[in-house]
Amino acid sequence: MIQPDFSKNSAGLITAVVIDAASKDVLMVAYMNETSFQKTLASGETWFWSRSRKQLWHKGETSGNTQQIVNVKIDCDADTLLISVNPAGPACHTGHRSCFYRELTD
Repeated sequence: MIQPDFSKNSAGLITAVVIDAASKDVLMVAYMNETSFQKTLASGETWFWSRSRKQLWHKGETSGNTQQIVNVKIDCDADTLLISVNPAGPACHTGHRSCFYRELTD
């Protein structure tokens, strides 16, 4: 199995793009370190590294809006993941289904 290359940046993080497995809509983009990646694989739910809080976080731990993994793909450079999930609620902390609910305006 191809493994992510966590050494590509000094923080040891890779980008994780999370999409809805059914609709293919992008739900969120977050970051993983090696520990959160391993917890994601072991639990079948998404775990990330919070750059602002400097700690691991299990998506939905407090809100209940967990994300059940359907599959995980890795890009050609082994530094970005595409994670398909079955979401158990909104992905965004604002309550929106996706973190990408705003459009840029002039």
